[in-house]
Amino acid sequence: MNRREFVERTSALVTAGLADFSLKSEASKKPLATIKIKNVNSNFEREPLNPYRFKGSAITDSWQAISLLESDSGIRKIGLGTQGVLWSDSSVFAAHSESAGNALMYAMTERALQLIKGTSFTTPVDLLDTVLPDVLAYGKQITRNPDLRKTFALNALVSVDNAAWLLYAQENKMARFDDMIPAAYRPGLSHRHTKVASIPSFSVGTTAERIKTAADEGYFIMKLKTGSAGTQSEMIEKDIAFLTAVHKAIGHYETPYTKTGKIPYYFDANGRYEKKETLLRFLDHAKKIGAFDQIAVIEEPFEENNDVFVGDLGVRVAADESAHTVEDAARRIEQGYSAIAVKAIAKTLSMTMKITQLAYEKKIPCFCADLTVNPILVDWNKSVAARLPPFPGMTVGLQETNGHQYYKNWNTMMGYHPKANASWTRTQKGVYLTDASFYEQSAGIFDPSAHYEAVFAEK
Repeated sequence: MNRREFVERTSALVTAGLADFSLKSEASKKPLATIKIKNVNSNFEREPLNPYRFKGSAITDSWQAISLLESDSGIRKIGLGTQGVLWSDSSVFAAHSESAGNALMYAMTERALQLIKGTSFTTPVDLLDTVLPDVLAYGKQITRNPDLRKTFALNALVSVDNAAWLLYAQENKMARFDDMIPAAYRPGLSHRHTKVASIPSFSVGTTAERIKTAADEGYFIMKLKTGSAGTQSEMIEKDIAFLTAVHKAIGHYETPYTKTGKIPYYFDANGRYEKKETLLRFLDHAKKIGAFDQIAVIEEPFEENNDVFVGDLGVRVAADESAHTVEDAARRIEQGYSAIAVKAIAKTLSMTMKITQLAYEKKIPCFCADLTVNPILVDWNKSVAARLPPFPGMTVGLQETNGHQYYKNWNTMMGYHPKANASWTRTQKGVYLTDASFYEQSAGIFDPSAHYEAVFAEK
């Protein structure tokens, strides 16, 4: 059977409702299955991007990692991951060509698969805890970077972790995302939003007119990249001019999704600010033009090794890539960070569950940020965003999703989603409708994708 025949046949099975995961949910009190990994496999697909500029650089190519795990009981599951080299460790991006940086991260994914082949696990969280140190050490070796960020290794592990969760669910006869969440992490993921904001992201250099167009289309909260290229003095002048233009363009807009009725601002500097005083200049200007009270959050203004206290800035500051692990998130909270941008699609679902539970216990709000991921991973992320406690001042869940802006073949990629036509996959006036069907069908993440299944079809 060739790949085309396989896709057609698998698509027919999915349409008929017969594909792969027809289990009914079983509320089981019996011990969890011990899962032994018999076979592994991996591949990747390259997807071209419209240039996405941040951290003083730009990405033009996105590798989609695809991992396969097969247990000794014969169950096979495929997990996806989108690689974010510039986001996860800009030093690796700067030291190599874009393709070479991606190749290094993919090599770490393959390393993880080889490490777990022939081993057993009970939960994916345990599996991640076991493999992460070795994968990080291997990454430091092949990148020749002794300071390789943990997020780089976690990003490399997303496809492996996702495959492990799907395998774990079927081995234990769990047919819904809610059943799959271990009891220890359920409190932090127990909300049920009926709507989740669809947050587009605008790279450095975007015009205020383009942002106004998005607001006119119904988007009410947008991720606005600051930290312009150039020296620190050049950067802050550009950022201040950008803030002024944005506030003039959309500052008067109204929305039903905030308690004030005003449109909120979400800025992300990606660690470009070197000193607290520089950020204070930005905030002072916001006060001067009447924009300060509309700043909902400023994400990662400083590099992770900058331990400056941020709890006295008068705005909510969020940790993202610096909150690699639950321990790092706890350290950021001590430094005054009062929100966490969680990324199940960039730092693994396993680590995200740990972080969301810590944040819940510390009363720190979370929201979901993107990594310019593919449509299927958008719904993995949405499955978390819809269950997070409400963000202060907001009446809906929050999820950044920018793939439709940057992937050149986004519409084609939407066709790979097994529930591409479901109501929750489409942004409607700035939000996703996460209705009963979204929860009942677990956003479609348990359903196989004919396209990605075909990657491992026998030739």
